[in-house]
Amino acid sequence: MDKVRISKTLSFWLRHKPEAAGLSLSSDGWADIDSVLGALAGEIEGCGWEQLVEVIETSDKQRFELSADAGRIRARQGHSVVVDLDWPEAEPPEQLFHGTVARFLDPILAEGLLPMARHHVHLSSDRVTAEKVGTRRGKAVILVIDARRLHLSGQPFLLTSNGVWLTSKVPADYLSICDGASPSLNRP
Repeated sequence: MDKVRISKTLSFWLRHKPEAAGLSLSSDGWADIDSVLGALAGEIEGCGWEQLVEVIETSDKQRFELSADAGRIRARQGHSVVVDLDWPEAEPPEQLFHGTVARFLDPILAEGLLPMARHHVHLSSDRVTAEKVGTRRGKAVILVIDARRLHLSGQPFLLTSNGVWLTSKVPADYLSICDGASPSLNRP
């Protein structure tokens, strides 16, 4: 079973293009599980309920969730389509982290972190997770966000059920580059 292919296919459909699989998302991002399974069966040979559940349960990032009755599935965050996930506002820890690569660093340090094609900027509560995210595109550069100070300035933060912190933007004044083993809030 190709779990990566299943996960990427689900991400594409449930975050960006549900119509590519003939799916309809509810206003809060849920898709009918039978419709998703039908679309997966047509796309990936041998993909059924067991394979789908394994992808959901073993994903290191816990990108997807099933409804309590297992009749629906949704992506937890990362949407470019309009959905209202209704994540609760939460007070962030002092620092949060974001993984990126060097080629994006100059614009980020000038303009801050922006959601780009997504609805929110995604932040991690630990450096290791941010590094995993950053290495998807090359050698990771870890940014430290002065989350407590940003929150005290009035910026709301949301916390998803899989521990990802979301916010609408992070101005450059609240960013620094992690200097290796110990995160610091010193500007570069």
